[in-house]
Amino acid sequence: MNHYRQTLAAIWEAVSGEAALQNVIDLSRFHRIQASPGYRRAAQWLHRALTRAGLEAEVLSYPAEEGGRFWAWPSFQEWDCSEATLHLIAPGSEAELLADFRACPISLIQRSASFDGETEVVLLEGARDGEVEADYEGLEVAGKMVLTRGDVRRVRELAVQQRGAAGILFDGMRYVPPVRLQGDLMDARQYTAFWSDPGTSRAFGFVLTPRQGQSLRRLLKKGETVRVRARVLAEEYDGSLEVVSAAIPGTAEQPQEILVTAHLCHPQPSANDNASGAAAVLEAALALQGLVLAGALPRPRRTIRFLWMPEMTGTMAYLSGREAELGQIVAGLNLDMVGEDQDQTGGSWLIERPPEAMASFAPELLAWLRGLLPGLRGMPDVSPSHTGIGGYALYRQEEVAFSGGSDHLILSDPSVAIPAPMLIQWPDRFYHTSADTPERTDPASLARAAALAAAYAYWLATAGEQEVSSLGFLMVARFKERIVDEARQAAAEVMGLDDGAGLANALAALDRRLSYVVDRQQAALASLRSLASVLCLVDELREQVEEAARQELAWVQQAAGLRAVHLGLPEAEPRGLDAAGEEAARLLCPVRLVRGPVPLDQYRATLPAEDQEAWNQRLAAAGDGRHHTLATLALFWADGKRSILEIADLVEMESGARDAGLLLHYFQLLEKLGFVVLHPC
Repeated sequence: MNHYRQTLAAIWEAVSGEAALQNVIDLSRFHRIQASPGYRRAAQWLHRALTRAGLEAEVLSYPAEEGGRFWAWPSFQEWDCSEATLHLIAPGSEAELLADFRACPISLIQRSASFDGETEVVLLEGARDGEVEADYEGLEVAGKMVLTRGDVRRVRELAVQQRGAAGILFDGMRYVPPVRLQGDLMDARQYTAFWSDPGTSRAFGFVLTPRQGQSLRRLLKKGETVRVRARVLAEEYDGSLEVVSAAIPGTAEQPQEILVTAHLCHPQPSANDNASGAAAVLEAALALQGLVLAGALPRPRRTIRFLWMPEMTGTMAYLSGREAELGQIVAGLNLDMVGEDQDQTGGSWLIERPPEAMASFAPELLAWLRGLLPGLRGMPDVSPSHTGIGGYALYRQEEVAFSGGSDHLILSDPSVAIPAPMLIQWPDRFYHTSADTPERTDPASLARAAALAAAYAYWLATAGEQEVSSLGFLMVARFKERIVDEARQAAAEVMGLDDGAGLANALAALDRRLSYVVDRQQAALASLRSLASVLCLVDELREQVEEAARQELAWVQQAAGLRAVHLGLPEAEPRGLDAAGEEAARLLCPVRLVRGPVPLDQYRATLPAEDQEAWNQRLAAAGDGRHHTLATLALFWADGKRSILEIADLVEMESGARDAGLLLHYFQLLEKLGFVVLHPC
């Protein structure tokens, strides 16, 4: 694989971070709400840039209409807003313009309905900012606007739908520790939107800055009557949403594709999220196209396809219309928020791995290629050592486990089976606010992301048996590093134990853990077969993985033996059921009926009221906000054969968190919605 350094160097020379930054600036001028005229104009701009470079490009159109669905993902109507203003009119001494959509599109809650009138403002200041029933006791909100920092989806349900509030004023600012804390960005506005969830009614609302919200809250707490005049001219109608596709065709007779994606949507300006990802993918496409046309790189054997789409919805629309072709897509890569100036945003450059239910070669390849970047000449943020021999990157970077939240969530769902890591920078001080502007974006970050995306796609598009074999050995080497680290941590734990039962249980837990990581690594090695005929090699490498795990387990057992001499080593206690819900979870096996993730939150309003309330209570009891990730991972592990309890075990291995009762409840709701069937195991 050493010869690939030359290919990567050629790609690095071909990409331009400055050109990508200019494209971020251009894209940030569009108000790119999913299924809207502004998004369509951005898609058309992108299509022109691609066709000018000679790429095979097209703008694909999908229906944006109420009641439609892409697999389990609901469609929604197109939305357009021409005007929206909010004036504070009482107290008269405080009168001012609070929001103007034309000046700052984020000052409107996106997808708001039309409204024209004056209304009083009331403050939701209960324990949960209007997210629970108790916050409305003794409070009259009918016909008034409610001021809240709470979740807009939940406040719309309780205040607007159930109690007749006129609309919502949102003055919240999401915490993003440690880069955004309470009191930060007092004059920015938080990107906030209504979604046309099935079973919900239309609503309107405005977004205030935290400083404006503070001012209104002081007036209301002093007993002042606060009135506003609101005017929104907006409409929703059956329309379309667009996906931009471009390809560098491969030469192989057997069609296979590599997919590189970035979502194009989000409100103006949304520079890092995600004009940066869209611009980096564009730069990767232009660089590879130019190198191939110039003869500097051979035309790839597999087709490289680039996609820009509305986040989640567009990916579901595109893939659900190509079910017969899914097996031809070998791997993917998703770029989201890749352009950060780390000094301003506070983030790190991350490779987010696919979920472990979709273990594959893809993140291993991406990490290896990223490790080659600091060796390239001309990188602006790489420093040579003080001796001049070697060098190191000056930017922060890390590999992290899957957490979802972007389009790789859909690609890497095992029912879709396109292994796709994500490149992202996180955290970001300006994430989802009106302060996410192009000056927060760094051309060096854009160039790195574009070069890495292009190199990853081109390696996969050209790889043959020799390259795939080398990748297999690299994967085993990286696995051995990880398994040694697992054993080191386990040894430190057992040497610190002071009772024999705890020691025995720790060794049993390590045995389970090593069995799990070996199984996942073997699945990743098996995925190499989609790239080349390396069956014998894969079998040999899988044996090496098992042997490495056995050696490390024996080493820890030897260390534990030193403790056992003093403590005694009884049999490990059998692992029992941790909660009442786990017994029911042991007896039921979920069978998925549709491909792709299921956005349960968007269907909650269609459930009976008692089911909605029970789920709300379950989430409130969970409390830590991890339920979305746990539920998503559980769905990915559901293969029609595993019980919910077995799925809970796997989710715990992957995430370190366990809540079998929540997963049981989750699958029961999916069954009521018709997305799974629960069979006796």
